[in-house]
Amino acid sequence: MTQDATTVTARRRRTQERLLDAALEVLAREGLDGASVEAVCEAAGFTRGAFYSNFESKTDLFLAVIERERRERLAHVRTAVRDLDAPGESGGLGAEEVTRLVELVLAPEHSERDWYVASIEMQFELLALRQPEIAPRFLELQDQLMDELTAVLEDVVEAFGQRFVINAHDATALIMAGYERSAKLAFLRGVRDHATEVRRLLAGWLPAVVARLTEPVGD
Repeated sequence: MTQDATTVTARRRRTQERLLDAALEVLAREGLDGASVEAVCEAAGFTRGAFYSNFESKTDLFLAVIERERRERLAHVRTAVRDLDAPGESGGLGAEEVTRLVELVLAPEHSERDWYVASIEMQFELLALRQPEIAPRFLELQDQLMDELTAVLEDVVEAFGQRFVINAHDATALIMAGYERSAKLAFLRGVRDHATEVRRLLAGWLPAVVARLTEPVGD
């Protein structure tokens, strides 16, 4: 690639990142239905021409927002897993270990940004149900996330001397379904500290579920 081509590519990436940042801002303020291409362009400081030279449609942009946020979340998850302390003498996955792992792996930051992204994903899921033509792309992102999380959870379980008693992908899907339900309940209850409420809900069911989904490697 020539220097000029490299410069153009770098400029294009910066433009795309500014549009993605602006889209996240507008989505957080207006919601999926209220967000418009014009509002995103204004927030980013670009023309509609710049927008359409980078994204085919508003749907394409919003899927890119979700994909970028998930990619960053997974990078954070991998770092968190690498930084996990070695298992204690018991080597097991007790209630305390499970709670700590959930905070690191499933809900690593608990930031206001995470709240917005989760809300956007829920809105997009509803949109995909109403518009079947966009569902395949959304499902593709869902499958990629599940594959990545399955690999992470397998590594974590193995580090604690455990293994899943059912297919690891199915176990991850069960854990994530329960986690997402707890997160949605916390949203609907409108509590001020969403992260604390999610942890409280998780503590009521997750340790028991994980205990039944895993067993010591030697068994």
